[in-house]
Amino acid sequence: MSKTKEIPIPDKISGFTQVRLDVDLTDGKISKSTLSNEFCRDWIGGYGFASKILWDECPTGVDPLSPENVFVYAHGPFPATILPTSSKYGVFAKSPLTGMFGMAISSGSVGAQARRAGINMIVIKGKAPELSYLVVDDDDYYVVPCPELAGKGCWETEEHLREEFQDQRLAVMAIGPAGERMSKMACITNDRNRQAGRTGMGAVMGSKNLKAVCFRGTKGVKVASPVEFYKLAKKLIKVANGPATAKYRDLGTPAGLTSYNKLGMMPTFNHREGTWEKIDDGTFTGDTLNNDWVVKKVACSQCSIACDHIAKVPKTHPHWPNLYASIDVELCYSFGTNMGTSDWPTVFKCVQLCDDLGIDAISGGVTASMAAELFDLGLITKKDLGYELPFGSTVNLVKFTEEMCLGKGFAGEIFGDGCKQAGIRLEEKGIKNAGYYGMHIKGLEMPAFDLHGMTSFAVGESVSIRGACHLRNGAYGLDAKGKFDRFGYDKGLERGNSIVAVEDVYGIIDSYIICKFTRGIYENDAEMAKVFELVTGIPHTEKSLLTRGAAIVTLSKCFNIREGWIRDHDHPPERFFKESHTKGPAKGVTLKEDGYQTLLSGYYEARGWDTKTGIPTDETLKSLGLDFVIGKLQPAGGKK
Repeated sequence: MSKTKEIPIPDKISGFTQVRLDVDLTDGKISKSTLSNEFCRDWIGGYGFASKILWDECPTGVDPLSPENVFVYAHGPFPATILPTSSKYGVFAKSPLTGMFGMAISSGSVGAQARRAGINMIVIKGKAPELSYLVVDDDDYYVVPCPELAGKGCWETEEHLREEFQDQRLAVMAIGPAGERMSKMACITNDRNRQAGRTGMGAVMGSKNLKAVCFRGTKGVKVASPVEFYKLAKKLIKVANGPATAKYRDLGTPAGLTSYNKLGMMPTFNHREGTWEKIDDGTFTGDTLNNDWVVKKVACSQCSIACDHIAKVPKTHPHWPNLYASIDVELCYSFGTNMGTSDWPTVFKCVQLCDDLGIDAISGGVTASMAAELFDLGLITKKDLGYELPFGSTVNLVKFTEEMCLGKGFAGEIFGDGCKQAGIRLEEKGIKNAGYYGMHIKGLEMPAFDLHGMTSFAVGESVSIRGACHLRNGAYGLDAKGKFDRFGYDKGLERGNSIVAVEDVYGIIDSYIICKFTRGIYENDAEMAKVFELVTGIPHTEKSLLTRGAAIVTLSKCFNIREGWIRDHDHPPERFFKESHTKGPAKGVTLKEDGYQTLLSGYYEARGWDTKTGIPTDETLKSLGLDFVIGKLQPAGGKK
């Protein structure tokens, strides 16, 4: 691997503003410093920036909901340029949901406005004396108490602040009541329909009494090679308007309902099955959604795809007239297929509640699905909930979702912090093995992929540094496209290398930060490296850039190890090993423990991590420029 120091650092770099704000909410002090050229070269942007900051500045063993936890906002060098899908940002902290590396990424207007305001990163510590919001308005930075916003939803908060500033361009990232009460699955909402959803970053804001962060800017953007960048960006825009992204523009991600169903990997009834007759008969498909319910397709800033499909419930509906909701395949899964609910307005209403009241709608729907299965098995009852909650629920599912978001009733008390906590709380009440029905990895609820018969992705999803996740590791493509036998366990090291290759590219994409929907518009990784050089002036090559991706992923893993990670955490839920599907392509199939462990070891070997413990070796750390980690890694419960 090439070492980062071999990449020269220009005397002056572009793209990045290199401005870091440090905000101490306890006393309201805000200071500004400059990110070094070397820091920008080595850590690339969003995810990379935060991985280094959390390693350096987040206290080991910190309570995620304490003032001492570090909350990081960061973006890369591309917002406010014409690079497609570049208006994105990330938020990072130790996760209250998993106790490990927490991260969530969102798009919309925030990244572009924050870049125009001239900042690159904000590091927030402490806790405000009362509920407050942070303002970044060009060179003005200040904290404003806002007790009047207590209990307000994300949408009302955004509208209130835009009215307060008399500026509809104001970019606002806000939490709702769920974040204020510190639900471990609380999200952050911006631009109404965009969420930094996963790992409970909204709870971290709530723990700091931070209701919102507002951005407004008027500054321009300079790139290192404007003529060459313009030519390449225009080419990428043209490709982004073509067939490479058509599926996201036309049907949107809900097109996956049909394709996943054909493969037997569309989770239904809390992952009991991987196919659903409501998809087969056309009731619950992307085509039906678009033909019958979608009224508008919306693009984020600097995006030519417009994947955001807005659905509307007509004014004649008996329960939720004139309801609007933003829908993607993950939400069709969480409140739809996984809940056994094919009533579209019910799905829309549950998503709207999550987006506005402020919880991650993936985690919310998977947690509701857990509750439905427990109800189906008689482990929780109508007496507990106050109503019935079978699979396929409609009005009662909406009621459950609202109570879960607000922390009210049995639904809020038991299920309001996600699957893992629900299992713990129910077992404390004497319901044995309740946690078995919570479909999560490391505490993060699973996305829309059933792992029966997806052996490569079973590893890829499980090793994700933030828990169950398809967006840190796209190894599902290795199974879905037939690169490997998706029911087999052969070629462990070869599979490991393929998983690593995807993960390293994703690490760079999340550091740039650009949308993964455009990963196919680049001819190759070298072109992705070229666009970085044209904007920043830092001459990364394909090889050096992917080395930095490996370093970012590895440092995040080191953070997890420091916080108590052990090999057992890289493991899918037991259901996939003990229960098989009764129909579909994966009928009769379960994951095999010895085969899974062989593939997991193959992944560790490909990474240069110890194959028994999963801990990076000193040699690997040195090769990635992570010498500062050496000697600081100890597995839980013992010495290295």
